[in-house]
Amino acid sequence: MKSGLWTWPIVLGVLTTIGLLSALLGDGVWDALSWVTLGVPVVVCLWYGWLRREKAAS
Repeated sequence: MKSGLWTWPIVLGVLTTIGLLSALLGDGVWDALSWVTLGVPVVVCLWYGWLRREKAAS
């Protein structure tokens, strides 16, 4: 399966939606799920931000 242009933005959007819904609707394990699913897009953005900055500096 070939990865398209919109694959990863859609995956990050779905993760964010799952994280927001689990944070609003549940407690306990749902809180942990929301932390993980909301943290992944943040980590991905930070990762690519640093990679782009390092490439631009070289």
